[in-house]
Amino acid sequence: MPAVLPAVAEQLFRDIRKTYQETAQIPDDLLIALRFVFGACAVQALDLVDQRSVTCLSSPSGRKAFQVIGASGSLYTCFTSCHYCPCPAFAYTVLRRNDGLLCKHILAVCLCEAMGVTRMQSASDEQMTALLSGTLL
Repeated sequence: MPAVLPAVAEQLFRDIRKTYQETAQIPDDLLIALRFVFGACAVQALDLVDQRSVTCLSSPSGRKAFQVIGASGSLYTCFTSCHYCPCPAFAYTVLRRNDGLLCKHILAVCLCEAMGVTRMQSASDEQMTALLSGTLL
């Protein structure tokens, strides 16, 4: 979970984690809170979660990156540690206009992590280096 998120967003993810572990559902009040905090991208992120579009790549050295298959089928490599996604919406809405905390891809990663439903995949240190340098998709 990105450390740059406001406390209210971090608490929301903690509440989702706790409730989802107990009931395997996100109750309506937390869904409403998600929509309030993250806006329209919350629904799109939940759709990505439902489609199991998020995969965590981890290497023996402990490096992690998340790959999200977007609604259009494009693959986005997201980094929650530095709060980055290469999608156009992140560049425009989050960075340029400062209209949102996250794009739907990073939000989907945070939700998957909170819910414990992230698909896991191992990657060698060499593969992770290539991924981080942008030479491997």
